[in-house]
Amino acid sequence: MKLVIQIPCLNEAPTLPRVLADLPKTIAGVDEITVVVIDDGSSDGTSEVARAAGVDHIVRLRRTQGLARVFMTGLAAAIDLGADIIVNFDADNQYRGADIPKLIGPILAGEADFVIGGRHLQSVSEFSATKKTLQRLGSWVVRKVSATDVPDATSGFRALSREAALRMNVVTEFTYTLETIIQAGKQRLALAHVPVSTNAQLRPSRLFSTSWDYLKRSAASIIRIYTHYEPLKTFSLVGLVFFSAGTLIGLRFLYDYWFGFGAGKVQSLILAAVLLIVGVQLAVIGLIGDTIAANRRLTEEILYRLRRTEERSTRERAG
Repeated sequence: MKLVIQIPCLNEAPTLPRVLADLPKTIAGVDEITVVVIDDGSSDGTSEVARAAGVDHIVRLRRTQGLARVFMTGLAAAIDLGADIIVNFDADNQYRGADIPKLIGPILAGEADFVIGGRHLQSVSEFSATKKTLQRLGSWVVRKVSATDVPDATSGFRALSREAALRMNVVTEFTYTLETIIQAGKQRLALAHVPVSTNAQLRPSRLFSTSWDYLKRSAASIIRIYTHYEPLKTFSLVGLVFFSAGTLIGLRFLYDYWFGFGAGKVQSLILAAVLLIVGVQLAVIGLIGDTIAANRRLTEEILYRLRRTEERSTRERAG
């Protein structure tokens, strides 16, 4: 059983040595532990620090790609290295290496394909009351959208089996945390969560500048991801709102016209017609989107099978 710990980094030279020193060297049930650092175009010598610390593998990106793409780059590198389990571990020293055995426990036991390390957000002193509220709200929305029970959807501390990693396809650029959970829920992967501890914050988050920025970008990501998987439901519901409004206004116009109050109210008729047309058009867009979503599912299955074939070929060559 091989465990690969991937650590996405962007200018993390000051904290990386502490993070690497905190990682476990042995874990019961794991035969080999390999560390991979993905340097997202750092300018502070992060790769050199990782190399000096004896990191097994370093993937150096020449230009900053963003957290979501770096996450997928790490998964690809871990799969190429023959990982049976992949742990994503932040380089800002937020999480504790001692929790990794607990995190991968459900996968080792065959109970889960994907495990999220859930923080006790109320005890994180660095988070403002607004941020805690937004975190809880965002996690609640993700639970509803993905039909899962993950309490901390934005946690980057997570473990995936090789099968789950082969099925991941992140298309958003803001963050992988929300999309991978929604994707796991839609693909019926066995998803679990375990409580984890956190360290004191060493630097502020670089992912967003303000709580409003976080809310805006997270909401856009959730809507976009959900629309990818449920376009018919999404556009039909929005279309129903427009169609219902148009119907009500149209009925009101007919009532007034029938009883002699319709003179001069042609504007209501025009508005009703426009709303009805928009409602129908949105429903048609939903039908088209549903066809595209079906093609996406087929494409994801093809990608999964291709990755499985490549992974098997790599193992056969290595063996």
